[in-house]
Amino acid sequence: MTAIILIGIPASGKSTFCRQRLYDTHLRLNLDMLKTRRKENILLQACLIAKAAFVVDNTNATILARAQFIEPAKAARFRVIGYYFSSKIAEALQRNSQRPGKARVPDRAVHGIAGSLELPQREEGFDELWYVRMDGMGGFIVEEWKDQ
Repeated sequence: MTAIILIGIPASGKSTFCRQRLYDTHLRLNLDMLKTRRKENILLQACLIAKAAFVVDNTNATILARAQFIEPAKAARFRVIGYYFSSKIAEALQRNSQRPGKARVPDRAVHGIAGSLELPQREEGFDELWYVRMDGMGGFIVEEWKDQ
């Protein structure tokens, strides 16, 4: 049983990565889709009870935001894996500007989340941490996390 936590600013590739690599193996928890933390928590609890693999496809920018998923997952004996998506703000803003309709987030949100982003640490409860960046051709380069 795995719980995957995606971490990164908006338009850094998290949802694309999720669709490409995790769609067939993990239930997706995403606040944009579920709309409320209550619904998100209900789905999280269902995954934990059912021992179903899940991925949290939110920005998860802070240690506190990640803890609300990591702590219950660890308590339920899930293996917790984090993927940190590296992205320059200018590149994320460019990708974001190409999103249609409601998929586009305000530029100030990208800047705000970038300003509050806390790098993940193994001590948060991660069993594995990975560093992800876009390869420029629609794919991703995934490298093992190196503690800083």
